[in-house]
Order: sequence, then C-alpha cells, then structure tokens
Amino acid sequence: MKKIFIINGPNLNFLGIRETGIYGNDNYDSLCSYIQEKFRDKNIKIEIFQSNYEGRIIDIIQNAYYEKIDGIVINPGAYTHYSYAIHDAIKSVSIPTVEVHLSDIHKREDFRKISVTAPACVLQIYGKGKEGYVEAVEYIIKSFEK
Repeated sequence: MKKIFIINGPNLNFLGIRETGIYGNDNYDSLCSYIQEKFRDKNIKIEIFQSNYEGRIIDIIQNAYYEKIDGIVINPGAYTHYSYAIHDAIKSVSIPTVEVHLSDIHKREDFRKISVTAPACVLQIYGKGKEGYVEAVEYIIKSFEK
C-alpha cells in the first residue's frame, strides 16, 4: 500500500474562523475528512498533519524519509514565502512533493506571489480550495504508475 503525508502549516487549523471571505466556512476537520473520504476506497494510506511550528513541519518531512512515504502534499501556509529550511527539507528527502494553497496566491498580496518552497516541489496547485488537495494526491498517485 502506498503512503502519502499531507502537511499543513500555520493557521490552517483556523479554517472556518480565519478570513472566511478568502478561505471559506469549512473548518479544518471538515477539510481533513473530505480528503480522507475521497481516497477511502483507493489502495492508499493518507496521514494528515498540521503544525504552526516550522521545526515540527521539518521533522514531519524528515520522518517521511524514514517511514518510506511515497509522496507528500504540503500547504506551508505563510512559510511558503520565506522558509528556505522547509525548501531544503523537501529537497533532502527526495520524495515527490506537491505544494497546495487553498486561495489563489497570485491574486493576493504581493508577498504571497513568491514561493521559496515551490522550486523544491514537483508541482504547485493554488486557488482550487480543498479540491487542490485532491488534485495533488491524484497527481502523486499517477506518478506511481510511471
């Protein structure tokens, strides 16, 4: 069975509370349930993590290496724009990683248009809400077939 980690960064735990005009009214638990439900009948194990701490996110990425995880989906939150440490962690594990953002980061503040983590990833998906996570997992699953 293939295994995928989904890692969510700072403030994602405040979905449904934080800036609902941008992120919607669904809460974090409903996002996680939605993702799990979408892949329940597939031969895939998905583990979902969230942390507001950069070091913890790096620990999870590094742990993916030791657990022989087959793919990572990451929404680094604000760390997207300045965490070279997360970039380096993604590069160091050599696990196919897709960066996801709920909102369209290119239609927001200027600083959000720049991702320092995306160059370490195989793909970046943004502006598709929770469907972006589904697309990311499906992209990783398809990479197994190659």
